[in-house]
Amino acid sequence: MDLAACVGSRLRELRKARGWSLSELARRAKLGKGTLSELESGGRNPTLETLYCLTTALEVPLSSVLHGLTPAAEISGQAVDAVLTERFEDDAAITETYRIRMRAGTAQESAAHAPGTTEHIIVLAGTAHVGHTSAPMTVGPGMHGSWTADLSHLYQASTDVEALLLVRYSK
Repeated sequence: MDLAACVGSRLRELRKARGWSLSELARRAKLGKGTLSELESGGRNPTLETLYCLTTALEVPLSSVLHGLTPAAEISGQAVDAVLTERFEDDAAITETYRIRMRAGTAQESAAHAPGTTEHIIVLAGTAHVGHTSAPMTVGPGMHGSWTADLSHLYQASTDVEALLLVRYSK
């Protein structure tokens, strides 16, 4: 099964487990019902932004639709490309690790995640402006930054950026 079909199947399973109709999830995610239907049927490739909208509405981590895909899938967005490299779950939290690439001159604003979610970035190359949209921090090569991700937050690159991103969802 290709990426679109695998992700679509997982989205449908998560939606049905909640007992929600296509219309209900589309409303909560602020997406068109037709778009959601195409995603669930595997007829449309998901973007990073769309998957975040859907998983946030479903109140599950992004890794819920990406974990275990072989080979690991690269999901692209307007500014950020991400590959899930690890998912760890214990009684306290779900922690995801991503290898990300941010394109120079681009920006992505991410909506708030569930309460208690934090993000941590280690920049390998380039310069990133990340964190809360009201006060982003500048993180360069070999530097790291952290922020609470239960507020709207930004990923912006003044130069191409290679980084590791850790997202921790409290249970």
